[in-house]
Amino acid sequence: MTDQYADTILVGGHVRASSGWADGLTVRAGVIEVVGDREEVLRRRGPGTRVRELGGDTVLPGLHDLHVHPIYAGVRERRCKVPQGSTLAATLRIVAAHVSRAAPGAWVLGGQWDTSALGVTPDRTLLDAVAPHNPVLLEDTSGHSSWANSAALAAAGIGPGTPDPAGGVFERDTAGRPSGIQRETAADLLAASAPRPTDEEVEAALRWALGEMLSHGITSFTEAAVGFTAGPRAELRAYTRLAAAGAVKQRVRLCLVWSPADPTSDDVIAARNLHASGHVAPDCVKIFLDGVPTDSHTAAMIEPYQDTAEGRDDDVRRHGMLAIPPAVLDRAVTRFDRMGLTVKFHAAGDAAVRAALDAVEAARAANGHGPCMHNVGHCTFVAKTDIERAARIGATFEVSPYLWRPSPICSDIATAVGPAAVERAWPVREMLDGGALVVAGSDWCVVPSVDPWSAIETLVTRQEPGGGGDRFGASQAITLEEAFDLFTVNSARQEHLAHRVGRIEPGMLADLIVVDQNPFDVPITQVHRTGVRATFVEGEPVWP
Repeated sequence: MTDQYADTILVGGHVRASSGWADGLTVRAGVIEVVGDREEVLRRRGPGTRVRELGGDTVLPGLHDLHVHPIYAGVRERRCKVPQGSTLAATLRIVAAHVSRAAPGAWVLGGQWDTSALGVTPDRTLLDAVAPHNPVLLEDTSGHSSWANSAALAAAGIGPGTPDPAGGVFERDTAGRPSGIQRETAADLLAASAPRPTDEEVEAALRWALGEMLSHGITSFTEAAVGFTAGPRAELRAYTRLAAAGAVKQRVRLCLVWSPADPTSDDVIAARNLHASGHVAPDCVKIFLDGVPTDSHTAAMIEPYQDTAEGRDDDVRRHGMLAIPPAVLDRAVTRFDRMGLTVKFHAAGDAAVRAALDAVEAARAANGHGPCMHNVGHCTFVAKTDIERAARIGATFEVSPYLWRPSPICSDIATAVGPAAVERAWPVREMLDGGALVVAGSDWCVVPSVDPWSAIETLVTRQEPGGGGDRFGASQAITLEEAFDLFTVNSARQEHLAHRVGRIEPGMLADLIVVDQNPFDVPITQVHRTGVRATFVEGEPVWP
């Protein structure tokens, strides 16, 4: 009767099961079989059973992060890292140190910076002072703007006569020369001249990022933009090779970037299943609809921005930019929906969110309500009328909980849109009350850490981890239970895995984490201190 013996037993702790709290659980063949008291679970112990005494630790379902850029995070670890919130003097010191170690003429790449933290509007001359000969290119915190020195602009062939690309802006000085600040596709255009990481560097970056996520209890994730760092083919190769080597332990959804301006994106999507495997599903399409609602004014907004962006077309200055015409977007989403591909939109401004929901509604009208759960990512601002229709059309809101506490990027947002709009920033409370499916995505490494526990806490407090100080969008706070659901049952539903993961109960896959405190039994301002002791995927210990 060995088939009655458990492979693994976790006992002596606090197990958060669907039926309530329990002392332990058993796992056989990757599946949870028994959840109960100590005596009940130990009945399944056999000669080969691994028994882990929890010593009062807590067992929770594995967590899901539905918006990460793992390769980007891993590559950035080896570049010129500027801590978020750094002053201008600190930023220039870090850049100067990297330039001093670089070969003559070699590019120095890195980030992150924010105008509010720098205290000035940056330009090329500030970088020229510490890097007169090496091209320097620094991304801002959002990843939607970049700051370059004169050597980088020259290496890319960008000068006074260079026009703004469609969907982008080269900021200019009073003489009309590029200032060194690039927005959206202009940043992409300059970055294309910088060296890309090698295949070996991409694989090493991904391997590191996979381990980093497991160390924080993330057992499922969505790669939000394949190709963001090294191009789609190189990044798909990395996922394919590591999956074949058994190094991809998590359940992974890959979002392949589509743009009407890039005909090769359709080729990548057509070849998607060459990269599918047991844990890797390349069944998502990413569409960027706008930028970010900071001093860049690139998020598409219904109401005008409150500050100014000099030298811009008036409508763009006031309302931002919608990257894709609505008619083109509607046709694309309808086509992808018919193909059975989930669409993830980048939509930070409320006008972009509206365009995304319009496209989903067009797809539903053309194809009926199918299985694809298209999701609108970021959702910094959403009109109340659009929140009300999301549940009706089966659209998911994916929100960025790591950003909605006081931080440099939030300061930029508050300056750009004004205090009244900020009070409804990331309107999670309204989304849940409206019956929409809401999930969480960190946008790591736009944020400095993929650790979900600070996000779970600040969903409730809307303050810095640990409490105190200002609150950002306080009216949109939710409960701890609701916050935890965003990372578990809600995300599992979005991934079409609600029948397999997201809850602890008999018959579910044993994607589990052991943590050093019960987050439901400590003050809310201590939840961010939760540490992961062990991570299991289908009962297999995968971290540490």
